[in-house]
Amino acid sequence: MFAITVRDHVMIAHSFRGEVFGPAQRLHGATYVVDASFRRADLDPDGLVVDIGLATRELGEVLGGLNYRNLDDEPDFAGVNTSTEFLAKVIADRLADRVHAGALGENARGLSGIEVTLHESHVAWASYERDL
Repeated sequence: MFAITVRDHVMIAHSFRGEVFGPAQRLHGATYVVDASFRRADLDPDGLVVDIGLATRELGEVLGGLNYRNLDDEPDFAGVNTSTEFLAKVIADRLADRVHAGALGENARGLSGIEVTLHESHVAWASYERDL
């Protein structure tokens, strides 16, 4: 399996519901380093997994919809704890939608999967992997 990974970051604010979250129940900020990995079994006709420039641009656009936002105020996340794990899935699904729409080029339709990892710190991160 071949893969390429592009990286960006996103800054959000949010709070959590539930005693398990302790002080994180209060509004707080988070800055995530975000890695998006694209996978395929065989390289495309150009010898690529996917165009890195397009992958970088689309990851940036997906994150732009979240950046500097209080996720507690976003209608898409009403009633949801926007955990790191949950946000990894949201970003992966939004990237998958862009692959299917052709935003990463026609050859990207040959991708088999995407994995998104959100690094909360140098010692903790969460990922979500999905098929395309």
